[in-house]
Amino acid sequence: MASHEQWSSKIAFILAVAGSAIGLGAIWKFPYVAGMNGGGVFLLLFLIFTIFLGAPMLLAEFVIGRSTQKDAVESYRVIAPNGKWHYIGYLGVATSFLLLSFYSVVGGWVISYAIRSFSGQLNNLTNDEYGQLFSTIISNPTEALLAQFAFIVITIYIVQKGVSKGIEKASKFMMPALFILFIILVIRSLTLDGAMDGVKFLLQPDFSKLTTDTIIMALGQSFFALSVGISVIVTYSSYLPKSEDLPKSVVSVVSLNIIISILAGLAIFPAVFALGFNPSQGPELIFIVFPAVFEQIAFGGVFFAIFLILLLFATLTSAFSILEIIVASIAKDDIKKRKKTAWISGFLVFLAGVPSALSFGVLSNFKIFDMVWFDLADYLVSNILLPFGGLLIALFITIRMSKKDLFDEINQGGTMTKTLFSIWYNSIRFVIPIGIVIIFLNSIGII
Repeated sequence: MASHEQWSSKIAFILAVAGSAIGLGAIWKFPYVAGMNGGGVFLLLFLIFTIFLGAPMLLAEFVIGRSTQKDAVESYRVIAPNGKWHYIGYLGVATSFLLLSFYSVVGGWVISYAIRSFSGQLNNLTNDEYGQLFSTIISNPTEALLAQFAFIVITIYIVQKGVSKGIEKASKFMMPALFILFIILVIRSLTLDGAMDGVKFLLQPDFSKLTTDTIIMALGQSFFALSVGISVIVTYSSYLPKSEDLPKSVVSVVSLNIIISILAGLAIFPAVFALGFNPSQGPELIFIVFPAVFEQIAFGGVFFAIFLILLLFATLTSAFSILEIIVASIAKDDIKKRKKTAWISGFLVFLAGVPSALSFGVLSNFKIFDMVWFDLADYLVSNILLPFGGLLIALFITIRMSKKDLFDEINQGGTMTKTLFSIWYNSIRFVIPIGIVIIFLNSIGII
């Protein structure tokens, strides 16, 4: 019988989970969502919700995975062998499959931009031309598909090598590099004339901009930025030895996620404000505004190329975790089966992503509920499947696991006082389900 893999060290696990959590959620999504929702007041709410909602949920998934040492599906089956709770794992696998199908398309866009940055094609363009370039890239079927395929192949190559030889090695290199590159970008952005307006926008809450939408968006961003709700973290934590301190691991991952989100804001908003761009540009903030911003900065082409490398690193680390839950659930602990499963699963994900890749070109007129396929897939994952999965996990851990078992598992390898445990338990049992229901009801337009 094949043995269950494990992370070689705590830092390897932290970097891998942080890479999964950060991804495009912190680097791409956080700045544009913050820009559209008031800046500083959004950041304040994001911090509050991340600490009091996201962190407890992260610990819950840690407990499920580490206690069973099984993949996402089997973890629920081991704890609740006579019920249907293991379908939470299947839901996570299905959600991950759909998520990676359109996520890989965005990864392909990053590759396309990176190639253009190194070939000099992003230099000396007007602001309008940057917008036209983005439209050209996403509407070109050949380029969109080739770039998406390249992104998937890189992801498969790393994941098929396993945890210690693949994901761990890649994360150990990519995550430190991500921090170094971000620091370089932040320093350059902060040295621009007028940069402090951007800093104030991000760090100084303006409560006149506080709206119900801002609260809902911050709540959703804090929850989803940590990759909780689809059992990715259950899978990653199943590779943890019992000696690891789970509460401290949560603190480390949450801290890294918050730091990267703030650094992303400090890299973007000072430059945007200094050069007169609109902070609420939207999802295209990075792909349209950033190249235009860096074009007006000394050595801007170099800095933008660095940023694209950083973005590619972050996108890949998230993709590793998404594909891993699929592969681990099918291959179990069979190393030989893992390689075959990774390539077959990855290729199927690519095929499933073809409609998303073509959504802005040849399939732009094919719409369901007035949405192209890319937007529909994003909507299903972000607004329905993720909150629903998170709700089920929160219910599962308080219904199917006793308080004593939870307390004992959390305190293997670490310590958590009974007071903190009680706060965490009641948060999982009451506060988080209510928060997820609010997100879900908002996503379907009821509130």
